[in-house]
Amino acid sequence: MPAARSAAAGEPERAGAAGQPRLRADAQRNRERIIAAAREAMVEFGAEVPLDDIARRAGVGNATLYRHFADRPELIHHVTLSVMSRTAQTAECALADEPGDPFQALRHFVHAAVGERIGALCPLLSDGVDVSHPDLIAARERLEAAVEALMAAARDSGRLRTDIAVGDLMVAITQLTRPLPGSVCGDFDRFVHRHLQLFLDGLLTPARSELPGAAATLDDLRHRP
Repeated sequence: MPAARSAAAGEPERAGAAGQPRLRADAQRNRERIIAAAREAMVEFGAEVPLDDIARRAGVGNATLYRHFADRPELIHHVTLSVMSRTAQTAECALADEPGDPFQALRHFVHAAVGERIGALCPLLSDGVDVSHPDLIAARERLEAAVEALMAAARDSGRLRTDIAVGDLMVAITQLTRPLPGSVCGDFDRFVHRHLQLFLDGLLTPARSELPGAAATLDDLRHRP
């Protein structure tokens, strides 16, 4: 994957804490706006949305977009990193905000994570993105650790059933935020939180049934048959 340019042409850089080049504040804001606009546009229209449309949505010129991201795969790479980072942060904050009720923290995380529309963004991972890139591996590990900590606390409280793992939770969030093809099925987004609540009730102990197969980890989800 080509390396992103770290500053727009003519914009001086300053050294970061680790000695790495760091963008000027205005250039960093432009970069963040482009990533946010790309995420929104790709959720709505898919990975092939014109980059010109993303630039317009971000309120920047095409040249600014290409100074930050050399091509579509590089932009998708950074959108993916952004979503994974935000989702991990959501899990970390949920646990910190609800220390006395870990299962309620889990509920808060699941409902908040829906806003990232992970299901709509999943196809990006098959669109030329290097899933073995060190940055993506680090983001996945942070996400898995954050969600596992949340689930472990809920499990230790005696409220979360013990036969599920992080992958099971992320599959449910992904499936419930995956857009249905076409428009004949209507607007299902308004039912997502209702169905998530049904799913979460199914995670409570005592379990009412025995689940087939084994608990799914994020590693299981990465290894396709």
